[in-house]
Amino acid sequence: MTYIIAFTVLISIVVFVHEYGHYYYAKKFGVGVTDFSIGFGKEIIGFHDKHGTRWKLCIIPLGGYVKFYGDSNAASMQSSKEKESNLDRSLLLNSKPLYQRAIIVSAGPLANFILAIILFSLIFISVGKDNTIPMISDVVENSPAEKAGLKPNDQITFVNNKKINSINEVAKYITLSETQVVKIEVLRQNKPLSFNIKTEVKSAKDNFGNTIKRKMIGIKISPLKNKLSREKLGPAKSLFYAVLETYNTITLTLSYIGKIISGTESADQLGGPIKIAQVSGQVAEYGLIPFLSIMAYISISLGLINLFPIPLLDGGHLFFYFIEFVRGKPLSDNIQLIFYKFGIFVLFSLMFFATYNDLRSLGLFN
Repeated sequence: MTYIIAFTVLISIVVFVHEYGHYYYAKKFGVGVTDFSIGFGKEIIGFHDKHGTRWKLCIIPLGGYVKFYGDSNAASMQSSKEKESNLDRSLLLNSKPLYQRAIIVSAGPLANFILAIILFSLIFISVGKDNTIPMISDVVENSPAEKAGLKPNDQITFVNNKKINSINEVAKYITLSETQVVKIEVLRQNKPLSFNIKTEVKSAKDNFGNTIKRKMIGIKISPLKNKLSREKLGPAKSLFYAVLETYNTITLTLSYIGKIISGTESADQLGGPIKIAQVSGQVAEYGLIPFLSIMAYISISLGLINLFPIPLLDGGHLFFYFIEFVRGKPLSDNIQLIFYKFGIFVLFSLMFFATYNDLRSLGLFN
């Protein structure tokens, strides 16, 4: 029950922010909005505002949507009734200039990124940013690290030429390395040394006890002199590092997806609603700050996924707008319908695969 509540709260907030981004700019540019829904399926509770928009909470908390005036469905597929005289064309999304439509569609993902930046900023201001210096506490016998020459008490300074600013960055940069060989730079008795180490892909337990596969080199990390360090930051500095964390998360995620597409990385770490529910519930047990942190990362993921050029997603609409910009006119309704059907197939395939990964991680499949 804790997991369900935590998942519902997290997803509802992230989805609300995403959809409100669409809603805000739709209203700003004079587009009619008939529905603002958190969740899908049967409505649990709702009300109409003075502009006629139905705000509602639905029974399946796996997303949400803003339905624009004249749309045939929640995916903003245009209705054949648009040309009917009883519709006010000034309220239609398609009646607006191309740049306004692009802004309305882009505003959802952008709102997710802004939410993440706000959450990271609040965390850095309230509890501080982790800047614990990582030190190798142990080197596994016959591991790649031992064979390369790493030793206990080495202080890790760089991984693949990326400066290590906190203890958590070591595993992250090794796991997301572009190649099998990682470059590790350390300080040994104040002397800088560099090692090129071939990684091994092994099963390991994450912080919540879940089995995951990741690149490893055979070292154990601990804080330098067993001293954990967090620095509370001022508003300006917090904002800077929040933007940086959001940017780094986006680039690392895109890098991982690119490697999946190229076949150089396994896709078995992709998760769906079950994994999100499990992680959000586990994190919630650690307190508000970890929960806000995972909310920020989920918000980034939602914004990023929605920018993929898949019909039905925001990125699909932007792709159509780009074609319209190049051609000087939109694609025909029939061609758009074909793309939408293809988008439905792709999305359901991804959901099926992600759910399969979730169930396998729970031990239901070998």
